[in-house]
Amino acid sequence: MRSAVELFEELNAVDESSRIEAKRASELGKSVMQTVIAFANEPGLDGGYLLLGANWKTNDKGDVVYWAEGLSDLDKVQKDLATQCANMLNGVVRPEMQIETVNGKTVLVVYVPESDVSQKPIYLKATGLPRGAYRRIGSTDQHCVDEDLWVLRGETQPQ
Repeated sequence: MRSAVELFEELNAVDESSRIEAKRASELGKSVMQTVIAFANEPGLDGGYLLLGANWKTNDKGDVVYWAEGLSDLDKVQKDLATQCANMLNGVVRPEMQIETVNGKTVLVVYVPESDVSQKPIYLKATGLPRGAYRRIGSTDQHCVDEDLWVLRGETQPQ
């Protein structure tokens, strides 16, 4: 698992990417789960990293600068994330979580592994398919459309 320092260095060098997403995450919302689903679904990505407890701004040069802001209730964030990954999705996703301190601020590094093709697509049970499934396209989480479901399953769409 990569360290928070490494992730902040990469974020400050190239911004968010297909494999790294920074979130303030004082409370877990839809955005965090959408990213978890996208990392679990995207073929060939080998998963991705969420850096929770981060903040950012655009500087005078137009560059986005990231830093550790910290999380106030780290235990709650971890429990909520693990519970949501186990209960809100059609399949269980087990993220790896690591607590780290960066510049005196506590952050949570989360690695979401890519799900096996036999488990895909991962989606929000309450929303269903295709809208409850997401793919990681560049630094964004995109709602799936019907055609994406074939890709995620590793199948060829019938003609």
